[in-house]
Amino acid sequence: MFEDRTGSRVPNVTFHTRQGHEWVDVTTDEIFAGKTVVVFSLPGAFTPTCSSSHVPRYNQLVPFFKEHGVDEVVCISVNDTFVMNEWKHTQHADNLTFIPDGNGEFTAGMGLLVEKDDLGFGKRSWRYSMLVRDGVVEKMFIEPEVEGDPFEVSDADTMLAYLAPKASKPMDVAVFSRDGCPFCAKAKEALDNAGILFEELVLNKDYTEQGLRAVSNAASIPQVFVNGQLIGGSDAVLDWLAKQR
Repeated sequence: MFEDRTGSRVPNVTFHTRQGHEWVDVTTDEIFAGKTVVVFSLPGAFTPTCSSSHVPRYNQLVPFFKEHGVDEVVCISVNDTFVMNEWKHTQHADNLTFIPDGNGEFTAGMGLLVEKDDLGFGKRSWRYSMLVRDGVVEKMFIEPEVEGDPFEVSDADTMLAYLAPKASKPMDVAVFSRDGCPFCAKAKEALDNAGILFEELVLNKDYTEQGLRAVSNAASIPQVFVNGQLIGGSDAVLDWLAKQR
């Protein structure tokens, strides 16, 4: 059974990172000393659950973590720095710090280095998250030791609920837009002014007219969704925002 390291100091490790065209060594002291840091660790870059759920949601919630005293949110994986850098780029995860534990030293020090030989992965990290204050683990969420790759407790929402149990969860907002569309600009400006974060999807880049009709039964742009509910175009967004006050 994996040991919960709550109350222990994180391992003293030097990570070999590539920043631009230079090698830069980053120590655990530089990451954790004097800071409040959320860490989540996962089996591997570009793998399905890690890319579709784990990383995107943490990246989305970084502003909310910072509202509650977190200085940095760190993603750690037993991958080399080139892979981690490319993964961060393709995920558009600019809010997160990606740390390559290429040799597995940090993960081994946490007691969470596991064999994934059956998948051809070699040694990888078990999935977990933790809150670290000044280098000391305050809270850990370790996935249960069952077959496969469980993803039940190390997610961003669980960590945010621990940090701020009474905080309301942020809304999931998506704006289907088109370049040069004044009504799209109006809707986005209104959401910005209301302090609501949103993901923008652009016509013929992120979706097609057929796709828009399939999900909204409409062809006009913009179309705004909130928590899976279709709000509509720019005027509908203004009406919806007025009701939120």
